[in-house]
Amino acid sequence: MVIKVFLASLSGSTAIKKKQQDVLGFLDALKIEYAEMDIASNEENRMWMRENVPGEKKPKNGIPLPPQIFNEENYCGDYDTFFDAKEGNQVFEFLGLPPPPGSKKLEEKASEIGEEALISSVEAVKEESEEPGLNVLTEEPSDETKKVPREEEEEEEIKEEDEQLVSEEEEELRQLQDEPQDEEDE
Repeated sequence: MVIKVFLASLSGSTAIKKKQQDVLGFLDALKIEYAEMDIASNEENRMWMRENVPGEKKPKNGIPLPPQIFNEENYCGDYDTFFDAKEGNQVFEFLGLPPPPGSKKLEEKASEIGEEALISSVEAVKEESEEPGLNVLTEEPSDETKKVPREEEEEEEIKEEDEQLVSEEEEELRQLQDEPQDEEDE
């Protein structure tokens, strides 16, 4: 999947330049691959963007301004919706991308899927078992509410890793925000 960011390399608007820089800088910080599609120097890009931004997302004059973001041919949104997704920590969902390995959302999703699969297989095995209340794998009494200490340690390690990743991402974002930006109009 290729994220396409439609932008104008030759814009006289400082606001548009800042919005474009914000989107590209954030994608770079998250190491998300993207393609810059310049609408100022390429008429095909300009026409494609205008034709593929949904009607309800176009401004009153009908001409969408950059940056506009797509995942392949699928419209993700403009700067405002990107900003909202960024603030809500939902950029991967906004872009239609799976969460990165080790992320909290991926762990939650895997945990959900894993728990559902585990529950259904335990239920299936219990139905086949002649002795209710026994764990068919260990033949010991089952206690589904009891956590194994090792599992608790693993959960704590995952939580610490997630917190460290979030701290590193926040630091990268702070550094990006602290970098001086060129505010001269062309």
